[in-house]
Amino acid sequence: MTGLGKVRFEDVVKMHGTFAALKGVDFEIEPGEFFALLGPSGSGKSTTLRILAGLDMPTRGRVFLDDEDVTAQDARERDVAMVFQSYALYPHMTVAQNIAFPLEMEKKSKGEIEPLVREAARKVRIDHLLDRRPGQLSGGQQQRCALARAIVRRAKLFLLDEPLSNLDAKLRLETRAELKRLQRDLGVTAVYVTHDQEEAMTLADRMAVFMEGEIQQMGRPADVFVRPNSVDVAAFIGSPPMNLLPGRVEGEQVVVAGKPLTTAPAGMAARDVIVGVRPGAVHVTGTGRAATVEFVENLGDTAILDLKLDGAPIRARISDGRPFADGDTVAISVAPQDIHLFDAATQKRIDA
Repeated sequence: MTGLGKVRFEDVVKMHGTFAALKGVDFEIEPGEFFALLGPSGSGKSTTLRILAGLDMPTRGRVFLDDEDVTAQDARERDVAMVFQSYALYPHMTVAQNIAFPLEMEKKSKGEIEPLVREAARKVRIDHLLDRRPGQLSGGQQQRCALARAIVRRAKLFLLDEPLSNLDAKLRLETRAELKRLQRDLGVTAVYVTHDQEEAMTLADRMAVFMEGEIQQMGRPADVFVRPNSVDVAAFIGSPPMNLLPGRVEGEQVVVAGKPLTTAPAGMAARDVIVGVRPGAVHVTGTGRAATVEFVENLGDTAILDLKLDGAPIRARISDGRPFADGDTVAISVAPQDIHLFDAATQKRIDA
């Protein structure tokens, strides 16, 4: 490995005319970390990756790689390898030639290149496909070829821009596991752009959640899931996402749709709130608030119930196989510790 792969962004702004694609982004990535940039389309995550790669220049701010200011360096001067969503393979070249291409650009000899290509192909399990052309490969094999081309460079930093989005669901799961294994085996720093929060949750050591050109929250995936710091993050993380209902803290109760739903945190003053509840924390029990089943989404081992709670929509995830039908009346309850409260005006988390 040629370096450590530590990354630092300092107040990075990117303007396109009057539009701010990035509004002052700050973060650090430690060497060997798998770091995800997660967010919906247009949130700034791919712009951040392109600036890190040297493909775009920031309007303001600085980028450091291993404590060296690389803001003004172009892509060729940075020790990074990039895997694109489109794979960007050369169709007229064989798999071996595609993998070898970056080494040829570095003017390495044929004797040096061949063993490195074979080793990179072996790591992603396509060493039996070296004589084929990209058009003869499946989507998953093309993706591995693109990965092998990145590996062969032995760069300090791997940048991956939605690399699994063109694969079918089964292959995406398999390749996801391989990608994590590969990153650990190589000990390389990986920066991974995705709009798929399940990918970010399973792959990343830490992640930054982007919304409208800003980082809304950063941390370990489990921490972001358990304690989203805003309504926007709560609505984005989780499948299905968190229920978010207008409510009010009144005395010792959290009131939703005019009636108590659960106990309020001790000592909290009366205020308007957004009440957040994960679908898995909505208990369909024999006692509690009456709700009407609007739709049942059967997922095999679990089911999602779309309910109406005195006019307010709320979803519950159940895993005990009980049969429900549209129009059924059920009783739901929520434990006080499973409630997330957000300020109705600022949309920010309220910590009791």
